[in-house]
Amino acid sequence: MELLTNPMVWLIALIVFLAIEAMTLGLATIWFAGGALVAFIAALLGADLYIQIILFLAVSILLLVFTRPIAVRYLNTKKTPTNVDRLIGMQAIVTSKINNLKGKGEVEIGGNRWSARSETEDEIIDSGKTVEVVSIQGVKLIVRESEEERGD
Repeated sequence: MELLTNPMVWLIALIVFLAIEAMTLGLATIWFAGGALVAFIAALLGADLYIQIILFLAVSILLLVFTRPIAVRYLNTKKTPTNVDRLIGMQAIVTSKINNLKGKGEVEIGGNRWSARSETEDEIIDSGKTVEVVSIQGVKLIVRESEEERGD
C-alpha cells in the first residue's frame, strides 16, 4: 500500500497553494490551486499521472491568462481615488513664481491655493501665468504652462 497516492499528493498541493494564497493575498497561487483541484478530481477518477499533470498545467495556465487580469482590475485596492484626482487636466493661475530648483511655487485653482512644481525641472513659470495640472504628487500639483500662454 502506497503511503501517498496521486489524489493525496494533489490534495496536499491544493491545500499548500490555498494556504500560501491566504497568507499573501497577492493572487499569486490561487491559479495553481484551481489546477491542483482539477488534477485531484482526475486522480480520483483514475486518470493516468500524465493526464493529471497536463490537466494541472492547462487549467493553471488558463486560469492565470484569462481570469487574472479581471481579478486584478476588480481587486486592486492600491490606489484610492479622491476628489483631488478631478484637478488633473484643469487650469490654474500661478500666484507665486514656480521654480523647482528653489522648491517654490503656488497656484490657485477652484478658490484653493496649492503648492506647485513645473513638469520639467528647469522650467520657471512666472506669477499670473495660466497652467494646466498634469499630475499630483503628494500635496503638490505638477503643472505645465498652458498652450495659450506658450503661444502654440
